[in-house]
Amino acid sequence: MTGADMPPVAVSCGEPAGIGPEIIVKARRALGASIPLFAIGAARHFASQGRIAEIATPAEALTVPGDVLPLLPLEIAGDAVPGEPDPAQAAAVVAAIARGVALVQDGAASALCTAPIHKKALKDGAGFAFPGHTEYLAHLAGADRVVMMLACDALRVVPATIHMPLCEVPGALSATLLEDTIRITRAALVRDFAVPAPRLAVAGLNPHAGEGGAMGREEIDLIAPVLDRLRSEGMDLAGPLSADTMFHAGARARYDAAVAMYHDQALIPIKTLDFSGGVNVTLGLPFIRTSPDHGTAFDIAGQDRADATSMIAALRMAWDMAQTRAKGG
Repeated sequence: MTGADMPPVAVSCGEPAGIGPEIIVKARRALGASIPLFAIGAARHFASQGRIAEIATPAEALTVPGDVLPLLPLEIAGDAVPGEPDPAQAAAVVAAIARGVALVQDGAASALCTAPIHKKALKDGAGFAFPGHTEYLAHLAGADRVVMMLACDALRVVPATIHMPLCEVPGALSATLLEDTIRITRAALVRDFAVPAPRLAVAGLNPHAGEGGAMGREEIDLIAPVLDRLRSEGMDLAGPLSADTMFHAGARARYDAAVAMYHDQALIPIKTLDFSGGVNVTLGLPFIRTSPDHGTAFDIAGQDRADATSMIAALRMAWDMAQTRAKGG
């Protein structure tokens, strides 16, 4: 299947009171018809941002001019008030995500790109029981384990543990979790990023990677044995490494992705290297999902100030991954 034959990328609307509709329209304007896409949401939430064309099927998106946003309508109660999330809209926001997943699973869309959601509004209005997009998508897909990758041109990095207090990280780390994270990351690099022989760099948990046990034993007792076992299978793994020396340009040239032990260890370097252009990618799903690496930005919603760079990057990455996967299949 070539790019010309592939279905478009589905884009869920995200929180209507945030910057989602604005950055989706801006991304469409910037990309034109170079990446086929369509949004899922309420027409009135997008119409104030730019020109839209309602479509009945994803395939119709391919006929819409590049300066117009194709929109698959989904009824969402009420208007979008910038900066003021409405719990009454929560169920529909969740439904937009589920609709996107269904379309990707049915082959009507090549990938799913999700605009930011506001988790409290979803919990208050729809009893949303998931910490975020990633866990909900795993639930919809029936995936036992998924991995969050943050990616930009300069770096791909994966945190083994994600949204938890730092004091809980050592207890949450396990040989199974680390092994699964490495296996899922490596498989995705091969399948979706066209890296035939991935090189992974794995951080230690403690300063100086534990310094031989003087600053903690997780590297000796947990991380190193996992890496040794996977190296025996032929995996190219470096580590456990001191995290403070892993992310300068020379170090990054020696690996295709880094595996970190906790959230900030992974996100600080990528947001320092490319604050606007980072992309959140969920690995381990049976379909492709990307998202801009930022939140709803209620403080600037409705002011035409939102930067669409990360949404543009997320759409480009989704399309590139879809093409790579199609070629491999």
